[in-house]
Formats: sequence, C-alpha cells, structure tokens
Amino acid sequence: MLKGLVTALRTLTVLPVPGKDAVHFSSSFYWFPVVGFLIGALQSGTGYLMMAAGWPEFGAASVLFAGVVLTRGIHADGFADLADGFFGGKTVESRLRIMKDPAVGSFGAIALVLLFLFKWVVLVKLLSLELYAWIVSGVVLARLVQVMLASFLPYARSDGGTAAGFVEGAGSRHMGAAFFLSVIILLFLMNMTLLPLGAALFAAAAGAVLTAMLSLKMIKGVTGDVLGASSEITEVLVWTSGVLFAVLS
Repeated sequence: MLKGLVTALRTLTVLPVPGKDAVHFSSSFYWFPVVGFLIGALQSGTGYLMMAAGWPEFGAASVLFAGVVLTRGIHADGFADLADGFFGGKTVESRLRIMKDPAVGSFGAIALVLLFLFKWVVLVKLLSLELYAWIVSGVVLARLVQVMLASFLPYARSDGGTAAGFVEGAGSRHMGAAFFLSVIILLFLMNMTLLPLGAALFAAAAGAVLTAMLSLKMIKGVTGDVLGASSEITEVLVWTSGVLFAVLS
C-alpha cells in the first residue's frame, strides 16, 4: 500500500522519495489527495510567509511559483498540450498527435498566459482575505478530479502512453477512497464547515464534468495531458468559488 504513496509522490512532485514504486501504478490514486494536501500546504505556506510583507500580489506570484517548482509544471504542460491539440487538430488522430509533441504551440502559449493570469488574480484576493484553507482545498480537489477522470473514462491512445498504466487499472474503488480522503482532509485538517465544503466540491465536480465532456468529444477519452489539464481547471474553479463564497456570504 505504501508503494502507492511512493509512486504518487514521484508522479506528482519533485520530492526525492526512497522506496519502490507500486506494481500497479493505479494504486497511487489512493494517495493523490494526500499528496495534493502536501503540495497545497507548501504553496499556501509560501503565500502566508510572503504576506508578512503586506504584498498580496507578490504572495500570489509566490504561490504560483511554488506550485510550478513542486510539480515540475507537469499539469501546466498538460494544459498547454490540451489547448494545442484540441484547438489545433481537426480529427481525433491529429489532436492526439499534436498533444504528444513536446513543443508548445500558439494555442498552448496563449492558454498558459491566460491560466496563470487568472490564477494570480484569484490568489491575490484569496490571500487578501486570508483564505489559506481554500488554496489548499483547490489543490487537493484538483488531484481528486484526476482520479475521477482516470477511474471513469477510457484511455484515448490505442498505442499506450505515459498515463496508460494509471488509467487502465483505475476504477470505482480508487475514486471512492480518494473522495473519502479528500473530504476528511478538508473537514478535519482544513476545518471547513459543510457549506463551504459543498461549494468546493461543486466547483470540483464542475471542473471534472467540463473536462470529461470536452475530452470525450475531442479525443474519445483521457490522456496524461487531459488529467494534468483537469487539475489546472479544477484549481481555478475551486479558488474562484472560495472568493465568491467569502464575498457573498
């Protein structure tokens, strides 16, 4: 079981982890929310430290920078590849081919700029309102959505790929365990009450549904890039819901 944690840490972070990888990579999905909590706590902590200078704009930038460093930017890369493939390809095959190209095209570059700009704006507000728990929650739920998509959607590449070993072995038990862990983390470690928890889960579900519908339409399934993109989309939606919840309540 702990081998799944090793694989999850090695897959989602740059942190050096001793031990052997799991035999079945899908078993790492049980631990995705836990690793998400670790990443989110480090990102939120970075923002908290920078806020000591009373400069939320710089704090927001530091949260983004910490996220990129901790994850090697793999999810942002997936988001860029998805934008290039979905907007640049005319067929399923051409979209998958473009997404596999390591070079970032025009659509990917534009998508990344808009993504980070929007994230920065939302984070400035979250830090100003001292909503650090929402920052962590967004990162946790983003990893839950990855498990959700991998568990319920088919793998899009017939010739295999980096994420094939994760997706092809995933199922409802992985989703159930990841959901349970995510709720426990948000309720007891983040001290979220039921109403904000419901808002965060709704935003995450919206991210999952949006990404799933788009991926099924464009490439008939998921890839590693889709999972990474779903993480970025979910973070934005959950963070935005945190701001709206605080302003409207």
